[in-house]
Amino acid sequence: MARAPILIVEDDAKTAGLIRLYLEHEGWPVEIAADGAAALAMAQATPPRLIVLDAMLPHVDGFEVCRRLRSESDVPIILVTARTGEEDRLAGLDLGADDYVSKPFSPRELVARVRAVLRRAPAAEPDGPPIERAGVKLDPRRRETHVRGQSVALTPREFQLLFALMRAPGRAFTRAELAERALGRDFEGLERTIDVHVKNLRRKIEDDPAQPRRIATVPGVGYRFADDA
Repeated sequence: MARAPILIVEDDAKTAGLIRLYLEHEGWPVEIAADGAAALAMAQATPPRLIVLDAMLPHVDGFEVCRRLRSESDVPIILVTARTGEEDRLAGLDLGADDYVSKPFSPRELVARVRAVLRRAPAAEPDGPPIERAGVKLDPRRRETHVRGQSVALTPREFQLLFALMRAPGRAFTRAELAERALGRDFEGLERTIDVHVKNLRRKIEDDPAQPRRIATVPGVGYRFADDA
């Protein structure tokens, strides 16, 4: 079976070609999208192994592409940006990017970042009997989640994160602890990535995501699941 490709999303043909040359030299199959709309269509048709995503794109910019992808997929995303301000870089990470590279960049540095993201040890697969708390039922073996009897589709990372929280209701987890449980022991990104996954989880399982009652924020610490015992 052919390996999933790395998708390069870059509107500058010369830059895209250079990145492709270096990635293919490492043995990775590569596809290229020249704009955000094409990237979204290609990612849906053939889920990539990883996406190298330029922030400044025509039609649909990289930040919006990142936001849409992260709402339905855990595909690793490396954001490439010419913006040097800290707020611009953090904006991409807040939307769920796993890493970022600033332009101008060394192709060898980018390849090293790709290697680092792809070699992360996966988190342990959830297992055990179903858990039911606060109107949420999670079945680790069937990989199913129901909220008040209605099936809810979660990404693998969201499922792992919810599993970690629901196993210990009332316990306050730090972002680092949740990253280890949901993203893997070798997670090297910023802990704020957890905030993105929690935001998406709340959107799917809370009655009112703006006033969450199931996944509570613990100021200065992280998050906890409601203890309804």
